[in-house]
Amino acid sequence: MPAEHNRPDPVTHEGHEWLYVLSGRVRLILADHDLVMGPGEAAEFDTRLPHWFGPAGESPVEVLNLFGPQGERVHVRAKPQSRAEPSA
Repeated sequence: MPAEHNRPDPVTHEGHEWLYVLSGRVRLILADHDLVMGPGEAAEFDTRLPHWFGPAGESPVEVLNLFGPQGERVHVRAKPQSRAEPSA
């Protein structure tokens, strides 16, 4: 997101959203909360809450943003690594 995208304009809509900061500092306004997130930080929220996010300062930011229209929560599925067979 370019640095100019820094004027809050909260919206609401159906769904669920996930936000992961790749680089820069992101300002997240979520209902009555006003947060600043840095690289490696993540947020998950119901989009029926008023929300907005953009650069926290005068530098651009990179985020990974996922949106689920039905409001489902994230489900992580990981296959366990198989254990090495003991050598005979």
